[in-house]
Amino acid sequence: MLVKILFAGAGGQGVLTAGNILANAAMVEEFYVTYLPSYGAAVRGGTANCTICISDEEIASPVASSPDFIVALNSPSVNAFINRLEPGGQMIYNSSLIGSVPYRGDVDLFPVPANTVASEIGNERAANMVILGSFIKLTNILKIDSVKKSIEYMMSGKKKLVDISKKAVDEGYQRFPFGSDRE
Repeated sequence: MLVKILFAGAGGQGVLTAGNILANAAMVEEFYVTYLPSYGAAVRGGTANCTICISDEEIASPVASSPDFIVALNSPSVNAFINRLEPGGQMIYNSSLIGSVPYRGDVDLFPVPANTVASEIGNERAANMVILGSFIKLTNILKIDSVKKSIEYMMSGKKKLVDISKKAVDEGYQRFPFGSDRE
């Protein structure tokens, strides 16, 4: 198994954080992992994306030129990366900020109102964690508990941030009916 994932959005949306948490969660489950961040010169508001490769064998390259999954947090990311998505791939996107997605008949699209859900739980900045939880539910690659362990590890010492992040991941995981439960 080799799964290639691209997280994309604007600087300040927590794209790199979400990707790093996902990569760390894969290590918790003892998969081989690569994490390759990329961001524009203007960090907040500029472009930001990262690729994560998860495998049960050693990974030859961290580059995911044709990802299996794309997680898009804003419209420019959808427009920039949808044509890179592997045929048969899946895109999960933040429908709170993305009105329409260019048509591609060979991929599946999954809207998640991440900002709306994050606002409902009291912190709109947690939209990245909402969509991460939805991604875990959709793909069934990793266990939700591994993601929570990763959050605790990566945000240790910041109890409020850990609590809201775990709550947001849970909301994203529980609210959307796609995928299957892998506790």
